[in-house]
Amino acid sequence: MIDNRVKFRHLQTFVEVARQKSVMKAAELLHVSQPAVTKTIRELEEVLGVAVFEKDGRGIRITRYGEAFLKHAGAALTALRQGFDSVSHALHADAPPIRVGALPTVSTRIMPQAMTLFLQEDIPARIKIVTGENAVLLEQLRVGDLDLVVGRLAAPEQMTGFSFEHLYSEQVIFCVRAGHPLLKQGAGLFGELERYPVLMPTRASIIRPFVERYLIANGISGLPTQIETVSDSFGRAFVRQTDAVWIISAGVVATDLADGTLCALPIDTSETKGPVGLTVRADSVPSMPLALLMRTIREAALDITTA
Repeated sequence: MIDNRVKFRHLQTFVEVARQKSVMKAAELLHVSQPAVTKTIRELEEVLGVAVFEKDGRGIRITRYGEAFLKHAGAALTALRQGFDSVSHALHADAPPIRVGALPTVSTRIMPQAMTLFLQEDIPARIKIVTGENAVLLEQLRVGDLDLVVGRLAAPEQMTGFSFEHLYSEQVIFCVRAGHPLLKQGAGLFGELERYPVLMPTRASIIRPFVERYLIANGISGLPTQIETVSDSFGRAFVRQTDAVWIISAGVVATDLADGTLCALPIDTSETKGPVGLTVRADSVPSMPLALLMRTIREAALDITTA
């Protein structure tokens, strides 16, 4: 349990003395007197029950107990400063935008409701939402060009340095226009797929391995007419106008299935199910607006998946 006698000034003074290795220099930088610095350090040592500094000739040096405490005190101060900064940013319209990478599976289903909930909080924060292939979005997240990626869990080798929060699971489906001949086919659907154009996820997309394994497991090693795309707008328009079959995550076309403009072929694709959630850098501390947006995404996901 944290002792409530430890105050911000104790941490700030301790970290500054440790950095400067001098009470005098720390006092100058903190704009307080040397006796005040010495008194604050003694108060901290009383709470901890150990000495954090010791005399070293005419100067001082940090003790092993002080070293152990320093990394945590420094991290606490950094987190507090980031917290103050996030509140400041939330109060000013010129703050950096929250940059979110959203895979197609959540762009059309989860994000609109999440943004509606976020806007109801009346925080003057700017949001930038980009879509693209999973590998591209994760690389942008890794280098700091994005703050959050919302979509399927990537392969283990791609998740190094990231933290993933599971929201729900969904599967891939085979989607066609209403009235498509395959909807009347009954048995033997896989044998008929080669007669139609098939929209496939691109090779860099996160669901491509699931799709390939599923097709091979059902005796399909190749399809004569394939169109690779991650564009949901193209896929939706093309499938509505033709007899093409669209292999896509269910969330992308949830609204189309609900209103009957598109239909899922009666194929059991439960083995393609995978987790969808929030991916952030493991070492990041979300700003207040980002934390709020993540909360509204959780709420939207819960509302939609339990409806």
